[in-house]
Amino acid sequence: MAKEFIMRRILRKLINLDMWGGKHTEETNLKKCIPKHLRGEKVTNEAIKDLIGLEFLYFKTSTHEKHFSLNPRKKKEIYEFLRDKEIQDINKKDYI
Repeated sequence: MAKEFIMRRILRKLINLDMWGGKHTEETNLKKCIPKHLRGEKVTNEAIKDLIGLEFLYFKTSTHEKHFSLNPRKKKEIYEFLRDKEIQDINKKDYI
């Protein structure tokens, strides 16, 4: 649950900052959207690796720091991923 939450937060932050393709941000800025108690955790790094594995994120090393941006070729899939996860959350709340 925490990993999916982190993945959604990261994607939303990059979408809100309009970080598509060549426009990128540092890993430290990327993690600012995550609650402080999760920023240094293993689950956060796993979430970032999963987003790279899904090809939702590009990363490059610049100024000795990892920089991330959204893959513009996966824009449709990114929005579908966010929409599907939100629908699942709504359905879970209905049963609680």
